[in-house]
Amino acid sequence: MVGATGEGRQLIRCLRQAGYQIMTWADSNYGEQLARQDGAVTILTGPFTEANLATLESNRQLKAVIDATLPYPNHVSRTLEAWCQQQQLCYLRFLRAETELPDNNLVYQVSSWEEAARTAARLGETIFLTTGTNNLEVFVANPLLKDKRIVVRVLPEHQVIKKCQDLGLTPRDIIAMQGPFSKEINRAMFKACKANVIVTRDAGPAGGTEAKIAAALALKIPLVVIKRPAIQYRYPVATVAEAIALLKKIAPPKSNVGNGGYILCSAGQHG
Repeated sequence: MVGATGEGRQLIRCLRQAGYQIMTWADSNYGEQLARQDGAVTILTGPFTEANLATLESNRQLKAVIDATLPYPNHVSRTLEAWCQQQQLCYLRFLRAETELPDNNLVYQVSSWEEAARTAARLGETIFLTTGTNNLEVFVANPLLKDKRIVVRVLPEHQVIKKCQDLGLTPRDIIAMQGPFSKEINRAMFKACKANVIVTRDAGPAGGTEAKIAAALALKIPLVVIKRPAIQYRYPVATVAEAIALLKKIAPPKSNVGNGGYILCSAGQHG
């Protein structure tokens, strides 16, 4: 199983209870700690690459893969899905529920990171990004944002903060905290940074999107929401229960040792 969400961690625990052995992928020390806490049997480390995936080809116990990363096109998902097709492995895609956006003229729905950067540039001088470091370079490199202040909220991990600094952000503009955050905390942060526009992606209710929207509207700050694209998957699942039920049909666990074979890329993916 691959995942960076709270549902991903819940899936590990529930799959263990259902009799499966779990193989997880950790791309950070923090992700490895979380995987151990959740009961992963095997933890793979290092960057998520095709070369590292190739080392799993000899693992005869690998039966299925769950991708629980955030439902946006990304290198991990593309690489993993293609590899599963090559290996004739079942690829399950965990998809969070989408957020129902309010009918408000302060909410701007966009379909790409580049469109989000362009829209934010015309809406304010201080851009508060709640999207982590994923695609941060799209905003930093956009000439329309050259003379504007960019504030980012990211995980408090060394490599995440280093990426922000390598892209030219200063400590003043880096908020390193782990969410999700309540409406009150979001509101306090937005106000303290004197944000003119908020940028988020639709991570669903479980990812705190509704709290960000509520906080921004309470402060009358424009909010740019990157909506997820419509991608068709053979095995989409929307809940933990649905994922386990489907797995029991296509790859039932053995009664004695379990049949293993789920790769998890833990918390590092949402930096």
